Amino acid sequence: MKFTLALFATFLTFLISLSSPAQSRQDSLALEKIILDETLAWNKGDAKAYSEHFAEDGTFTNVLGLFYKGYEEFLLRHDFIFKGVFKGTTMTQNIVSMQFINQDVAILETLIWVSGMSSPIPFEGVAPDEQGRLRTRLLQVLKKEGGEWKIRSYHNVDIEKSVPSPEPR
Repeated sequence: MKFTLALFATFLTFLISLSSPAQSRQDSLALEKIILDETLAWNKGDAKAYSEHFAEDGTFTNVLGLFYKGYEEFLLRHDFIFKGVFKGTTMTQNIVSMQFINQDVAILETLIWVSGMSSPIPFEGVAPDEQGRLRTRLLQVLKKEGGEWKIRSYHNVDIEKSVPSPEPR
């Protein structure tokens, strides 16, 4: 009897885990699409499209450590860089880690390479790699709101020139 009960409990746990919305393939694909949307928008220099998945009251820390809050600031900052230092650049972004904290919260970590800058990176302490690319590690915390994943926190850090990282896929 105990064995049958334990077997049933194991089977039930297995079934519940299969139907867990936080672990569903649909959610994973939605997050992968956000990364693709970001990449395509960056490569077009389209700040509005790049900001599409950012929450109204999300937070944003850039590679310099500057902190901003809210969708409008996120949009404004990206519009500024797409018209300036990153105009005409190409971004490649690879997912390093995708973790679901619960059914409505996920953490995405990506490696980013930005190439095609027409002048040296004008930020003190931020240096390009041997190929002239800016390399960063981006951590995004996303929350499902009204059935849509929104970026609640966006934290981007420069990868130092001396730190090895894989080449983009």
